[in-house]
Amino acid sequence: MSLLTTEEYEAIAANLDLPTGAYIDGSYRPAISGDTFSTINPATKKAIADVASCGSADVDLAVTKARDAFEDGRWSKLHPSERKDVLIRFCKLLTRNANELAVMESIDSGKPIYDCVTVDIPETIHCLKWHAEAIDKIYDQVAPSSDDHIAMIVREPIGVVGLVLPWNFPLLMLAWKIGPALAAGCSVIVKPATETSLTTLRVAELAREAGLPNGVLSILTGTGEAVGEPIGRHPDIDMVSFTGSTVTGKRFLSYSAESNAKEVVLEMGGKNPCIVMDDAEDIDVVAQHIVNGAFWNMGENCSASSRLIVHKTIKNELLERIKAHANHWNVGNPLSPETRLGALVSKAHFEKVSGYLDIANKQSNNIVCGGQTHDDAYVEATIVQVDSNSDELAQDEIFGPVLSVITVASFDEAIAAANDTAYGLCASLFTANNKRAIRGARALRAGTVTINSFGEGDISTPFGGYKQSGFGGRDNSLHAHDQYTQLKTIWIDLSDAAENAVT
Repeated sequence: MSLLTTEEYEAIAANLDLPTGAYIDGSYRPAISGDTFSTINPATKKAIADVASCGSADVDLAVTKARDAFEDGRWSKLHPSERKDVLIRFCKLLTRNANELAVMESIDSGKPIYDCVTVDIPETIHCLKWHAEAIDKIYDQVAPSSDDHIAMIVREPIGVVGLVLPWNFPLLMLAWKIGPALAAGCSVIVKPATETSLTTLRVAELAREAGLPNGVLSILTGTGEAVGEPIGRHPDIDMVSFTGSTVTGKRFLSYSAESNAKEVVLEMGGKNPCIVMDDAEDIDVVAQHIVNGAFWNMGENCSASSRLIVHKTIKNELLERIKAHANHWNVGNPLSPETRLGALVSKAHFEKVSGYLDIANKQSNNIVCGGQTHDDAYVEATIVQVDSNSDELAQDEIFGPVLSVITVASFDEAIAAANDTAYGLCASLFTANNKRAIRGARALRAGTVTINSFGEGDISTPFGGYKQSGFGGRDNSLHAHDQYTQLKTIWIDLSDAAENAVT
């Protein structure tokens, strides 16, 4: 996708035809209660639209339609190549509507249009296409057995699944979940975050246009209490995949235990360490990776490099380079392609992040740069040195553009500090010593470890966390398909004894 001008993006925004109803059984409809809620543009603080506020009755209806679709096989029993064809057409429609989706994502979430155009929309399409292409390339198995038996191990779609999304990457997290779920043949019920519902609703319409049968995809908008919890407790939902905070994710384990023991997969928080040792090469490049990892998407990223653990001998030089690069991360109008830091997603989240800035400003001698807010919506790229890894700025998931700096004197001290957290999603390590790099990667308690770079891998690598960062499975890669399928053993007795017994 090529970037347009601010004026062109604002013109698209002014002419959007916004979906506002829940999407059930192939059509938009109001909530059964008739209730609505306003979705707010974080940058302007103005209401964009009033969206259906669903409840448990809407969940029941969506589950009934999803179960009907699953049992009659309109999607679950299609030949894999037919499911692939539908999803490829879906990707083509997303591509044709890419600018509309990018603008809708930006005004609903506060994300810079630059990120939406260059990352979120292309990666969403790539993810869906990758899982579509995998549909007819994942083979079942025949287990080793005697000459008198055949043991087949086959995958079957798990059934009706609930997908609960976060607000930081509305479209991309949707793709991470519906890609493998639809590829497997499941019927899916999606609950987008209350703050960011619009693009998910629009995508459902494009999926129908591509040929996805009615009932296979439902979008239920509303609060976690009114929609998320009923999904978690519903006795006819077979599996739930959740991405969001650790506190909320744990609730789904309780909902499962208290209902039908449904499968649960959780991708939750992170307080991700970035270790820079004294032998790291090209400090300026290292600084660029750190700044991108800490401030991309305003730090509203579960894999953000929010803790810099740096060897004392290079700390000052590295901080100078980080500060120089951070100064280019300007706040401003999210619809301007020049803006790197957009508005935080909501007033409540802005106040949370601002609270941590208050803590940092009380220790003003430790602030390297930033530390200020603008228009009750924007937070500057902030770097703050902390006294120890036990400081709340080093332990709490701030989920904003705040980088905490911890100084260490050795490799072992760095690894210990990195692992001294309740989370274990991602980590990065910068060193020129290959043996140290491998030792560090093995020692770090995180689901993804990058060496001499910031990143999350790509669609072919599993993404998820250790400890309180994850539970039950992984997004991305072929491993993501496992959580949306059940394994069945089919045991066939070929022996003469079996034949005689039947006779």
